[in-house]
Amino acid sequence: MTEQAAAENHFSIQKLYIKDVSFESPSAPEVFTFDKWDPQIELNLNNASKKLNEGVYDVVLSVTATVSNQDKVAFLVEVHQGGIFQLQGFNEQDTKYILGAQCMTILFPYAREAVSDLTNRGGFPPLLLNPVNFDGLYAQAMQKQQQEATADEAEQ
Repeated sequence: MTEQAAAENHFSIQKLYIKDVSFESPSAPEVFTFDKWDPQIELNLNNASKKLNEGVYDVVLSVTATVSNQDKVAFLVEVHQGGIFQLQGFNEQDTKYILGAQCMTILFPYAREAVSDLTNRGGFPPLLLNPVNFDGLYAQAMQKQQQEATADEAEQ
C-alpha cells in the first residue's frame, strides 16, 4: 500500500451495541446442589457482516457457550455483540480482512464481558473466555476457501 493510499484509507467505529443476549439454566436449581463444580465448556464463535451504506458496515460477533457439569447442562449463554464500522478507501480484500478479523478483535472484549456478567448473574462463577486470535482464524478460513475453490476447479 502506498503512502498516498494509506492516507486516503479511513476506519472508524460508529457504534457498539448488544444485538441479542440469552441465558438459560435448564438444570436449575438442581445444578447448584452438585458437590463438585467441574465444568465442560463448548464454545462456538460466528461472525456476520452486512453493508448498510457506502462504506458503512454492520458487523456481529456471536458467542455461544454451553457449560455442563456432571453430564447436565448447567447453563447456556449466547451473546450477539454488534458494531457499526466505517471503512473507506480500502480494496475488497482489505475490507474483507478488516470486517472478518479486525472488527471481531474489537467486538470480542465486549462480548466476553457480557458472557462473564450473565453467568455471574445466573448464579455461576463468571465464565472468562480466553483471548481469540481472529487474525489466525481469518487466515484459516481464507486458506480453506482457497482449497475448496481449487478442489472445485480440479473436479471440472
